[in-house]
Amino acid sequence: MLVDTSVWIELLAGRLTVRDDDLLRFVTCGPIVQEVLQGLRENAAGEAFRETLLAIPRLDDPLSLDAFLEAAEIYRLGRRKGYTIRSTVDCLIAAVAIRNKTPIWHKDRDYTAIARYTSLRALAWRTA
Repeated sequence: MLVDTSVWIELLAGRLTVRDDDLLRFVTCGPIVQEVLQGLRENAAGEAFRETLLAIPRLDDPLSLDAFLEAAEIYRLGRRKGYTIRSTVDCLIAAVAIRNKTPIWHKDRDYTAIARYTSLRALAWRTA
């Protein structure tokens, strides 16, 4: 399961907990790593979490040009269908999830919208 930045924020804030065996099912990707690490506090706990995050398997590492092209198409298709996707990075993350046939666990309305017009399997954080 690809865990979005929005869920990592909930986990780090202590508003959400997961079992240790669930952590073994988690994957990430470069854009999520960037988003999480740019908001991480610089302290011992932050450094420990950074090491944990970097140990999680990454999908599409490194990202190919095709992933960016697919993200652009996700954005354009959404606009044509009347959806305003607020984050182009979310389109890129969605493209990675779709390419890898991996569901994304999120707390972000962009993924809910993207799932309406693509094959993205989006799991809202309260239901995953």
